[in-house]
Amino acid sequence: MKVTSTEFIKSAVDPSQYPNNLLPEVAFVGRSNVGKSSLINALVNRKRLAKTSNTPGRTQLVNFFVINKNLSFVDLPGYGYAKVPVSVKRGWKAMVEGYLEGRENLRLVVMILDIRRDPSENDDQLIQWLRSNNIKIVLVLTKTDKFSRGQVNISRRKIGEHLGVSYDELVPFSARTRYGKNDLWKVIEDACYPAP
Repeated sequence: MKVTSTEFIKSAVDPSQYPNNLLPEVAFVGRSNVGKSSLINALVNRKRLAKTSNTPGRTQLVNFFVINKNLSFVDLPGYGYAKVPVSVKRGWKAMVEGYLEGRENLRLVVMILDIRRDPSENDDQLIQWLRSNNIKIVLVLTKTDKFSRGQVNISRRKIGEHLGVSYDELVPFSARTRYGKNDLWKVIEDACYPAP
C-alpha cells in the first residue's frame, strides 16, 4: 500500500474514549520492547508516528492512528518485562483485552515477536486467547537484521514449532531494512479489504 497520509487521532484507556469511526482497524500487540512502534513507523514511512523508546513499557495507552483516511492502526500497550508496578500491568491487561473483545471493526491483530527470543508464556497465552476468541492474527518476527539469512530461517522454524504454526505463517520483518514490509502490507490489505 502506498501511504499518502498518517494522522494520530487520540489515546484512550477505556472503550468510552475510543474513536467513533468505523474504519477497518489493525491492532499491534507484543511484549515490551519487541519493536512494535518501530514496525508501525516503518510500515507508514514515518520516523515518529508511534513513539519509540529503549525503555520497555513506553506505550501505556491505546493509541489510534488513521492511515490514508481509510484505515486505522491501533498501538496497544506492551506486556511482559516492563519496569512498572504490578497494578499497572494488570491495568494494561484489562485495557488490551477490553479493546480486543469489544471492537467490532477490528479486522486483524499483528502479533509481534522478537526473532532472537523464544516466545514467552505471555506470548503463548495471548495467541491462545486471540484464537479462542476467533480474532484474525498474523505473527510477525521482528529484528531479522540482527541475524544472517540462515539464522532467520532456523529461528523461524523453531518459533513456528513452538507455536504450532507453519513456517509460512510467520512473517519475518526488519524496521531498519524494511525487509518483509510488502508481505505484511499484503496480509493487512487482504484482511481489511477482502476480495468479493
